[in-house]
Amino acid sequence: MPTLAIGSDHAAIRLRRALVEHLRERGFTVTEVGPSEGDKSDYPDQAAVVARAVVRGEVERGILCCGTGIGVSIAANKIAGVRAALVHDPTTARLAAQHNRANVLCMGGRLLADEYGCELADIWLETAFEDRHQRRLDKITALEGAPDGVTPEG
Repeated sequence: MPTLAIGSDHAAIRLRRALVEHLRERGFTVTEVGPSEGDKSDYPDQAAVVARAVVRGEVERGILCCGTGIGVSIAANKIAGVRAALVHDPTTARLAAQHNRANVLCMGGRLLADEYGCELADIWLETAFEDRHQRRLDKITALEGAPDGVTPEG
């Protein structure tokens, strides 16, 4: 079972806790990152902790939640080596793993029911990457180091 870091801001504590409980019950080792009930927090802080844990190899994958999932996905993708995908249904959860090898899953705690978020996480975790998409991932990785964001091919 992969090791996971799951983080959220104050807007998605409920979903974060549901994910942690669900995935621990499934046998995953989970590190939980985020505020306690009633505490405020800024989503870039949790996104950075989880994203850095993934790229440093401290965990194999990460899950991030904020109100919509948009903020944590933007913040996590600022960390080189992270491929954070915002998902909202089974198709996007499956394709995030299958086509994009997303190593961080992002969801909106104000938009998804807890059970549905757990279902999406299960789909993402159970879906294998299809190697035929590696060429595109290599181009994304090249963008991270390009000073103007343009790959050598243009």
